[in-house]
Parts: sequence; C-alpha cells; structure tokens
Amino acid sequence: MSSKKQELPATSKRTDCSVALPKGFLAGTAACGLKKRGGEDLAIIFSERPAVAAAVFTQNLVAAAPVLLSRQHLRHRTHRAVVVNSGGANACTGEEGLNDARQTAALVAEYFNCDDREVLIASTGVIGQRLNMTKVESGVRAATAELSRERGWKVAEAMMTTDTRPKRAVRRLKLQGKSVTVAGVAKGAGMIHPNMATLLAFVTTDAAITKATLQASLKLAVNQTFNRVSVDGDTSTNDTLMVLANGAAGNPPITKASGADFEAFTKALTDVCRDLAKEVARDGEGATKLVTIHVRRAPSLRDAEKIAVTVATSPLVKTALAGADANWGRILAAAGRSGAKFDVSKVEIKLGKLVVARNGRGLEFDEALALDILKRDEVAVTIDLHQGDAEVTEWTCDLTEGYIRINADYRS
Repeated sequence: MSSKKQELPATSKRTDCSVALPKGFLAGTAACGLKKRGGEDLAIIFSERPAVAAAVFTQNLVAAAPVLLSRQHLRHRTHRAVVVNSGGANACTGEEGLNDARQTAALVAEYFNCDDREVLIASTGVIGQRLNMTKVESGVRAATAELSRERGWKVAEAMMTTDTRPKRAVRRLKLQGKSVTVAGVAKGAGMIHPNMATLLAFVTTDAAITKATLQASLKLAVNQTFNRVSVDGDTSTNDTLMVLANGAAGNPPITKASGADFEAFTKALTDVCRDLAKEVARDGEGATKLVTIHVRRAPSLRDAEKIAVTVATSPLVKTALAGADANWGRILAAAGRSGAKFDVSKVEIKLGKLVVARNGRGLEFDEALALDILKRDEVAVTIDLHQGDAEVTEWTCDLTEGYIRINADYRS
C-alpha cells in the first residue's frame, strides 16, 4: 500500500475538508502521550451552539466504556462536544474504566460550562488497558486551548491507529435556499465488518433537523455505507458513528423522515458516509487495493446482502485478489455457501468489464487482460444472478501478508 499522505489541491484550504467546516463548529487536537509512537492522540469537536445528536454503536456484546457512557448521554436533549482519543480503547476495564470515561466527559463539560451529558466520548487502541487519566486531562486542556475551525483538519490524524492515511469527506447542499454543509472524519483499517462496521466516525452539519429525524437519516445512511464495508470480518468493542447537527445554517427545521428536504439531507449524509467507508476499505491493514463487489439481479435484497458479505470476507477470494489470480471459482463458491437461494446455472461473474464465467460455468477469457485488471489499485467484481431485481454494493480489500504482520504484534 502506498504510504503517500493525502494532499489537497493547491487551490484548496485546509478548512475545505475539515470536520469544523460547517457553521458553528470548532475543533482542537493535542499530543498527550497516549500513543506509543507519539503524535497527536486526542481531539475535541465542539459546537458553539446546542446541537442535536444521533449515533450508532458496536453490536458487540463486549462494549467499551466510552460506548456504554455515550449510549447513556445520547438520550439527553442537546449536545455540545465530542472527545476522542487514540492510544487506548478503554475496553474491558471494568467500573474503573467507566469512571475514567465519566471523568473525561466531566473535564470537557467543565471547560465548556455544559452538562456532562452533552459530551459524547470515543476511544480507540489496545483493549484491556486503562487510560492514563493524567495524560488525558493534559490533552483536554491542550486541545480546548487551541480550538479553531482550522484545527478541524487535524482531527482525522489524531484518531489514527494502524491507519496509513486520514479519512475526510464533505458535501454541500441547499435546503430552502440556505447553504448547508455536511462534513465527516473516520478512522479504521482493521477489525472492520458490518453490524455496524468497525471504526470511529464523526460527522458535523449546520443543518436544522430534529433529533429523531436525524437518527432516522443516519440509519438510512449507515445501512448503505458503513454496513456495507468489510476488511477482515471482525468487529470491535468501540465502534462509534456520531452526528452533530446545530442548525446554524438557518434552514427551516427538518421535522419528519420524509419530503424533499429530508431526502436531500439524507443523500448528502449518505454520500459523506460512503466516501469515508470506501476510504476505510481502501486503507485496510496490509491492503494493496480497494475491491468493490456488486451483486446484481438477485431474487431478494437479503440474498444479495448474504452473497456480497460472504464474498467480501472470504479469505480465499481476498488472497486471490491479492495475487491478481482470476480464480472466479472461489467467488462462485463463496456465493454458494452464503445461505442465499439462487439458481447457479444463471450466474455470470465479471472482473472489471471482463466476463470470466457465464451460466454458472467457466469460459475462455483473456488471461493477460484479467491480470492487468486485478493488478490495479481498484478492482470491481460483479456477480450477476439474472434472477431478480435486488442489488447490493459492498466494499472490501485484498488480504496480504501485511495484515498478518500488523496484527501479529499489535500490542507491541
């Protein structure tokens, strides 16, 4: 995988892709010594006015302290800040870890003179180790002292663990003549799988929208994006996706999950989530290529989803893609064990635009062309069942020796 850092065009400013781009948001970051390798490891996103929040969290029964606390805080009517640290997951740390999470929220709330419940928190890193709260406190003080819109650019980097690049996305739209912005950041490279995909992601928007409607919009966006990405089939203890909406754009509030404004906002939110999800797959641990899996003309949406996720997580498929081996049989076999019901004799498989199997059977194809397609850093696999109208797109990556090296000594 290329380690080249993400760069903006020369004509762009860093605020143009910042999570603090929407009106009324500021951010701060700090290096407080939580990461062994150094660098910034704590970030705060702050809304200058009360915001509503929506979120989805890990479905793992083993949930980290920040997840447990943020689930409680999410019930509050308004929110003002998100604080996130890398360098420690604060997971499987018992009541002490939950108290550490509470203390973190209280530290931020004290600075902003708001209710503790208006602060949402998230952590990422090694499981089973308590955070050094002296370092966390120093990080909170440093990050709050440097709040600015420009600092929002650094939030994506402060969240990184095994990521090789920061992940940012933004969309702009008009609602009732008012300019609205949706901006997001994410981290994630390993332990990535649907339900709800394994990562930390934070989205800000200056749209005016009610809390319940924002949650409905987020659910729709997640189902099409973060729940359609997989790196290794594993899910984490800390998965968190949060959205803050502060209404600073001045549009008439979106109060119901229907209508043109809701659909336009949800599309923008979905586009931001999709951009971030694809970048997570592209940056999978040890990966060399982004793989897009299209399942077309399936008998039902559920069948299409089963096939897509099974192919995306198949070690045999992913290693063949790593080796640029056009082994379509592995793809068909994975579809066959997915639990979906379909007629094998109608299935067609394509790599890029090259048909490699038709009617459930192999055919003669240009091996040199297949090799060229599979050596690219983006590969599309299409499984066309020719027996329905349901379609699903899933994103994954190849599986290389690099994944083993990263995860064999992650704690050290």
